[in-house]
Amino acid sequence: MTKTGFVIANLFRKKTRTVLTLLSVIMAFLLFGLLQAVNVMFNAGSDFVGATRVVTQARVSFTQSLPLRILPEIEAVPGVDKVMFQQWFGGVYGENTQMFTFAVEPARLHAVYPEYVMDDAAWTNFGKTRTGAIVGRTLANQYNWKVGDKLPLKSNIFPQKNGSKEWAFDIVGIYDGKDEQWQRQTNAIFINFEYFNEANQFGSGAAGIYVLKLANSDVGQSVTEAIDKKYENSPDETKSQTEKDWQAGFVKQIGDVGLLVRWILFAVFFTLLLVVGNTMAQSVRERIPELAVLKTLGFSDGSVLGFVMAEAVALCAIGGLIGMGLATLLGIVIQKLAGAFLPISVDSSVWTTALIAIALLSVVVGLLPALRAQRLKIVDALAGR
Repeated sequence: MTKTGFVIANLFRKKTRTVLTLLSVIMAFLLFGLLQAVNVMFNAGSDFVGATRVVTQARVSFTQSLPLRILPEIEAVPGVDKVMFQQWFGGVYGENTQMFTFAVEPARLHAVYPEYVMDDAAWTNFGKTRTGAIVGRTLANQYNWKVGDKLPLKSNIFPQKNGSKEWAFDIVGIYDGKDEQWQRQTNAIFINFEYFNEANQFGSGAAGIYVLKLANSDVGQSVTEAIDKKYENSPDETKSQTEKDWQAGFVKQIGDVGLLVRWILFAVFFTLLLVVGNTMAQSVRERIPELAVLKTLGFSDGSVLGFVMAEAVALCAIGGLIGMGLATLLGIVIQKLAGAFLPISVDSSVWTTALIAIALLSVVVGLLPALRAQRLKIVDALAGR
């Protein structure tokens, strides 16, 4: 029998116990994969947007709009290259499907967010079409939208001047992201601000936030300080911060997802540690005479330690890999069903974290039983002491 076969045979000598323990490991890593993917999704925006943009909002809350008359003043701040503004539309598609919808000036969006990729003709049509709208590739694929379609949306925030909450837009373009990370951000709808500003019943001449593209990342602090100081003690007090910090703060208004995920995973893995650790300890106790016989046959203390550690690694690795595989498949299913609103992906970063967790779990649950087997005295073991 090979050493690998010996390890596997010992691992499955108590089949029921091993299978139940494996199921515990599989479920733990299934949960780990999905929760970690959710954590990555919520932090994706703040992880890669960098510090080349600054977001300015009302000091009280981003839900309070700022007047458009301050636009030239913000553009004149040293270090500011380009400025765009946007207003949250609160779009609803169909019966009650919430859509991330923003009213923007097309040219300014294109200038400040070159990461959104679309052909020049579509950008031109977006600017020329009063009722124009562009949709992200993720949404377009989910709802089978194409250029030329009519897009009916409701808004519970901004009714039209005639009192109707029903709006209709013409899809003039479908935008993509410049890379895989930005492609995940193609889950929003942008409508023409000029039409929105003229047609809505109230709130004209204002924007929810201003996004400033900086000349370089080194001027971020000076720009934020200059803007906030300019409007200090005025009716339009502002709060400016880098886009990375703003997005992180926006997510935390929903809740500290990272902290929540960490506590859930801590509870899961602490329980798993007790379950797998108890399995390994019991397995070694049952085989004390057999381990003594191995040493009698000439196997070194290090070899016996290696056998026990190999069992722990095999148990955690088999269960962990199966669990992560199921999490990956389930993540694909969720992404297809939820689409733009829960674009989770059990990607390489999640797998890397999982492999580290598997390695650490193997060491923690296997080390003490392995050390006990290594220190085992042949005479005491065979004598039953």
